[in-house]
Amino acid sequence: MPSVYIKTYGCQMNERDSEAVAAQLLAKGYLLAASEATADVVLLNTCSVRDFAEQKALNKMRNLAVELRRNRPNVVLGFLGCMAQSRGRELIDRLPDVDLVIGTQKFHRTADHLESILSGRGGKVVDTEAETGSEATIREHLLHGKARKSVTAFVSIMQGCNQYCTFCIVPYTRGEERSRGIPDIVAECRELAANGVKEVTLLGQIVTSFGRRAIAPSDGKSPFVQLLEAVHEVEGLERIRFTSPHPKGYGDDLVSAYGRLPKLAESAHIPVQSGSDRVLKLMHRGYTRTKFLEIVGKLRAQTPEIGLSTDLIAGFPSETEEDFEQTLSLVEEAQFDQAYVFKYSQRRDTPAAEMPGQLPDEVKEERNARLLEVVNQVAAKRFKAFEGKQVEILVEGPSKRNPERFMGRTRCNRIVVFDGSERHRGQLLQVAVKRAGSFTLYAEPDILD
Repeated sequence: MPSVYIKTYGCQMNERDSEAVAAQLLAKGYLLAASEATADVVLLNTCSVRDFAEQKALNKMRNLAVELRRNRPNVVLGFLGCMAQSRGRELIDRLPDVDLVIGTQKFHRTADHLESILSGRGGKVVDTEAETGSEATIREHLLHGKARKSVTAFVSIMQGCNQYCTFCIVPYTRGEERSRGIPDIVAECRELAANGVKEVTLLGQIVTSFGRRAIAPSDGKSPFVQLLEAVHEVEGLERIRFTSPHPKGYGDDLVSAYGRLPKLAESAHIPVQSGSDRVLKLMHRGYTRTKFLEIVGKLRAQTPEIGLSTDLIAGFPSETEEDFEQTLSLVEEAQFDQAYVFKYSQRRDTPAAEMPGQLPDEVKEERNARLLEVVNQVAAKRFKAFEGKQVEILVEGPSKRNPERFMGRTRCNRIVVFDGSERHRGQLLQVAVKRAGSFTLYAEPDILD
């Protein structure tokens, strides 16, 4: 059977989609290649959130076409995901060596299209049409790495987004919100737990909007909180996480869930994007700076040890120095443990791309650097505070940067590196933090249970 290599760009949703496609292809008899150099099929699962991500994938495909076609003219090249959805046939017109373009609602069709191409029955394929029920088709998981089972897994609970932030292309590439049923999600989580998974991360474009139009609130609990309660009952699971929410989804029912549900890990990624009310309104975010800080205050009052991360955009159209200073001060006030900082990137067909006051690249670069500096200063202090403390970690496996050491994650989502061994994989361990690095904590071997 042919071998396939999938390279993923972008978010955790893309990682999950790639995993599911790979699992489906394995079930069909495909082999997973170690690199594109030896694969019969090379698929790039793409991201459209920023222009840089698109250009990176396009350049990669150009290089693959030159390098691989020279010696292996029959290798199949394809795009999957968000850029495939937004650009469609344009990708084949620009890159004639591409054989396959599959959109965000057609991942489950990948095996069928590859079979047609490899057998010679069909020509080039572009499949980007919407498909009813596609939100429930991605269930397969790659539970096995090179040697060991996975300890953590992503579970997609919905597709699409109805928020239509003015800077964001996601509603156009992922479509409108479509949620799976709670029993279906719980069944998938049970299957994962039976295969040794200890922690699941529930995924959605705006995960807190889960079931909003299909499931009625019950006892003051939103559909998403109802889902959290149902997954919480799955035997074998130790931790539950979710990403990405929207600030408007943090009602009192979700805030209180952190105190009621022991398996719900004390961490929250809440994208704020800007600290300026004027810019937030232009972004169509639906909340104010004050409202956002109220949410942060409620979460910390409920769970003081909670880890908070966010997304921030520097250089949004017409952003003034005063607007930007308000973002800097918000970072100081909210005391984020981590923040992902991005320069504003024009996305075609989004309202922000046509707004007046587009800022020069050098202004965006300068503000991005200043914002990143403040974020790192705040985060460093919060990480430093862990030195000498004992924390619980779920051991996931060897450290990516140093395979000779092992890594685990605290409940509040800090990575801890320590001198462990394979026997610790999947265990909950109490470790004492000896040193804090940049976004990583280090524990000594003599403090392991």
